[in-house]
Amino acid sequence: MSACYALGVLAKRIIPCLDVHNGRTTRGQQFGKAEKGELKDVGDPVDLAVRYNEQGADEMVFYDITATAEGRKGIVSVITQVAEQCFMPLTVGGGVNTLGDFRTLFLAGADKVSVNSGAVKNPQIVREASDHYGAQAIVFSIDAKRREGKSGWEVYIAGGRKNTGLDLLAWAVKGQELGAGEIVLNSMDGDGMNTGYDLEATRAVARAVDIPVIASGGAGSPKHMAEVLLQGEADAALAAGIFHRGEYTVGQVKEYLAEAGLLVRKI
Repeated sequence: MSACYALGVLAKRIIPCLDVHNGRTTRGQQFGKAEKGELKDVGDPVDLAVRYNEQGADEMVFYDITATAEGRKGIVSVITQVAEQCFMPLTVGGGVNTLGDFRTLFLAGADKVSVNSGAVKNPQIVREASDHYGAQAIVFSIDAKRREGKSGWEVYIAGGRKNTGLDLLAWAVKGQELGAGEIVLNSMDGDGMNTGYDLEATRAVARAVDIPVIASGGAGSPKHMAEVLLQGEADAALAAGIFHRGEYTVGQVKEYLAEAGLLVRKI
C-alpha cells in the first residue's frame, strides 16, 4: 500500500513553493512586484529544492513569477537541475500559454504543469493539454482576491496585476470541466502575510469541485496548515516563507499535523 494512502483516505500533502525571478528564489507580500523592489532574494532554487527533498516534502511547486508579464518562458534550466537531484513530483508554472509550453516543461522534468493566465486567455488550452497529457498532469492555478465591500472572490491574472471579473467558484468549476486534475488556490489577500490561509475561500472551492484543492497564501505556522486542511477542507497545503526562512522544516510541520490527527506521509 502506498505511503500516501491508507484505509481509503489520502494523506494530506505538504508542498514547498518557490517563486523564481531571474533564476533566484524570491518572496514578497500580497503579490509584491519585482520592478518596484518589493521582492526579497531568499536563495538558490536548486539548493532550496534539494533541502526540501531531504526534509520529506511530498511535492514541490515552482512559479516563474514574471514570465507572463514579461513574455518569458518557463524556468527550464532550473527545473532540469532540480529533476536530476530530487525525486518528488515537480509542478511548474509561469508563462504557460500553448501546448508547446506544456511540452517544454514536461521535457525539462516537470511532472505537472500549472496554467493560470493562459487558461483565462484561452480556456481550451486546458482541455487540449488534459487530453494530450492526462488530467493528473494539469494544475489549474487561480489567484483570487476578496471582492471589496461584497461577498465572494474575483480571479486575477498576470501575477495579480489584472482583475478578470471572473467569479472564483464559477472559474474553479470551469477548470474541472476543462479537464484539470487539481486546483491551486492562491489567496492574494494572505500572500506572504503569515496570518493564515483564507479558510472560507478554500472551503468554498473544495466543496464546489471534486478534484483536489491545494491551499496557498498566508501560511505562518504549522497551526495554519492544520486549520486549512481541517477547517478549509484542502487536500494539500502549500507554503513558502516559513520554509525559506528556516522557521520550520517540512518534517516538523508533518509531526504537528500527525499530532493533530491528520494522515501525512512519513519521512
